[in-house]
Amino acid sequence: MDSVGSGWWSEEETHVVFSPQSLSLFGEGISLVFSRWTALQMAVENACGGRESRHKSEELTSTILTWFSQSKGPLYIDDLENMLEENMLNLFNTEIDDGSIEEVAEELMIMHEDFLKGNFESIEKLRKSGPVISSVAQSKQIGNHDSEDESSDDEVSEMIVDEPKVSEMVAESPKPEQVPDEDGWSTVTSKRNKGKKCR
Repeated sequence: MDSVGSGWWSEEETHVVFSPQSLSLFGEGISLVFSRWTALQMAVENACGGRESRHKSEELTSTILTWFSQSKGPLYIDDLENMLEENMLNLFNTEIDDGSIEEVAEELMIMHEDFLKGNFESIEKLRKSGPVISSVAQSKQIGNHDSEDESSDDEVSEMIVDEPKVSEMVAESPKPEQVPDEDGWSTVTSKRNKGKKCR
């Protein structure tokens, strides 16, 4: 814990080489930390990085894993924070000022230190807790990815089962009968705005 507080790792610790199995496990740990990082998940769900947003989040995981596994000198938490900040800006055009970058960097540094000591408890805890995605983000995801994912068409129809599509409402609505009033006049409705609905 002291090494996180001082912001660097001893020379000995950084020269420990991950086995392929522990490298894969550490990559999973980074993914799990990122799946719980609300700022990153919102950037992905809102496609701040364009159509490739999900792929870009995987790219970020790979970049961070490479930094941890291939750095030759001591690892500084400030460098990790800067890397996370730059990647969020470059990949997702997103600036984060909520302090979450520092929290994520610290969590990753602690997990790295634990892994070097052969302690994998942190990843077990992350596996049990699962990703944190708000219900708003989930509904946006279901609504926004129907063109990318054919299977999500079922999810969309489930989600708005009681609300017919606007085009269906227009096609199915019967034309009102034009009954003349007591003076013999009939009211004619405008078709200009018919069928348009703002959400």
